[in-house]
Amino acid sequence: MKESILSKLKRIRPGDLGHFVLFLLALLPAAIYRRRRPHLWLLCEYAYEAQDNGFALFRYLKTAHPEVDAVYAIKRNAKAYPAVAAIGPVVAFGSFRHWVYYLAAEVNVSSQKGGKPNAAVCYLFEVVLGWLKNRRAFLQHGVIKDDLPFLHEPQAKLSLFTCSAQPEYEFVRDTFGYPDGVVRLLGLCRFDDLLDAKPDPALVLILPTWRMWLERDCRSDAAFRESAYFRGWDAFLRDPALDALLKETGRRAVFCVHRNVSRFETCFSSDSERIAVKKWDEVDVPALLKEAAVLVTDFSSVYMDFAYMQKPVVYYQFDRERFRSGHLPVGYFDYARDGFGPIAETVEGTVDALRGTIENGCRMAPLYRQRAERFFPLRDGRCSERTYEAIKEICSKR
Repeated sequence: MKESILSKLKRIRPGDLGHFVLFLLALLPAAIYRRRRPHLWLLCEYAYEAQDNGFALFRYLKTAHPEVDAVYAIKRNAKAYPAVAAIGPVVAFGSFRHWVYYLAAEVNVSSQKGGKPNAAVCYLFEVVLGWLKNRRAFLQHGVIKDDLPFLHEPQAKLSLFTCSAQPEYEFVRDTFGYPDGVVRLLGLCRFDDLLDAKPDPALVLILPTWRMWLERDCRSDAAFRESAYFRGWDAFLRDPALDALLKETGRRAVFCVHRNVSRFETCFSSDSERIAVKKWDEVDVPALLKEAAVLVTDFSSVYMDFAYMQKPVVYYQFDRERFRSGHLPVGYFDYARDGFGPIAETVEGTVDALRGTIENGCRMAPLYRQRAERFFPLRDGRCSERTYEAIKEICSKR
């Protein structure tokens, strides 16, 4: 059943009303400002971040195409703000000036669907009412493997939708409902930085994704500790066999708490001196992905980065059925048929798979390497270049 406009309007919360006012106030200044800067490209990611495809493209533009009038939106108190400002002009995320730039820009570019001064207000005028016809280029955060209804054309209205894997491109093109030419196989901008990775053979990265139901079911740390999600990862982090394996082989592991469960980050710990538990904002995730020799994850799309670098992956999927029924519906990707590493449902099985990977010299097994080569046809260091050309193309269409 289609969601009614009234139910969509209920998504605007009291905290969004200030941005509703800023949007209205910015309309006239934006119309005037557009004449002054008719080819402004506004880029961003999440409000406090600059480590994904938005920043990768911004950095590329300032190096390879300084003639492009590109501005990056980020919170002034973000840790990454000084580094971004050293590369090029910035605007404070969510500010009145951000709204003016957003409405005046020739194109808005983001790695996140919600990469806007305020996602709820923009959704109202761009999607629900359809009054705002600005160009929006979606660079993606990772590689799509599941069906994502919120990114279908009726829910997103994007001008450019980038993909980086052949099956992903075909799936999005054929099922998300976009007109011909919107979905493009270009590669993720940040993938260009992965080709020079020099892994540390001693580093194991443990990086799970989150679960949508946790937000609803867990109102306290105590409730979170009772969840199957926490129990599954806590058992792995505290497993004596894992600790023994790391000691025997001279390895160390870093476990990163996913940003969407950050309010429960203090629940996670490990008895092993070989395992460091890190908060999301404490680490440079792209750097860790390049540095680590092996990845242990559940369903997180970061394993796509590892596959792109042709490094080994181990899947720990202790709640597969619940994940499928309560998090994201199945897309085109089947882990047994298409995955890039062994799959385990228990702690014991995961540790055994990790041991086998280490004993194999932390090299991707031939079967998984062949899958990765077929999956990613674009490994030429030109993903940012192709994305730049595609954005220029949509800007040229009136």
